Amino acid sequence: MKYLIMMFGGVGAALADRSPEEVAEFHRLMVTMDGELRDAGELVASVKLADPSAATTVRVQGGVPAPTDGPFAEVKESLAGYWIIEADEARAVEIAARAVAVSRYPMEVRQVMHASPEA
Repeated sequence: MKYLIMMFGGVGAALADRSPEEVAEFHRLMVTMDGELRDAGELVASVKLADPSAATTVRVQGGVPAPTDGPFAEVKESLAGYWIIEADEARAVEIAARAVAVSRYPMEVRQVMHASPEA
């Protein structure tokens, strides 16, 4: 089965309580884990996202979809990136837990649904 592991992270003021050493440690862990997942053949895809300040949010305004600047201003944790892995749920949770132990930001694990049993 495939699982999506969504990495949430702080931006701007939300990182103010993190030392440069903590940020560097988390970065090293992410690079290490990405390599381990690749080497094990478990990694399907891995993507790091740009800072949410560069995002465009599309909302319905006046009954019409309209792009607006960035995410909600009050967002402290936003989607920072994700892994799609080929593994069972226990392994996906194990991977997320390893990263959360260092980042202290939440990660969400969800099974990727398939259109057909063969997919």
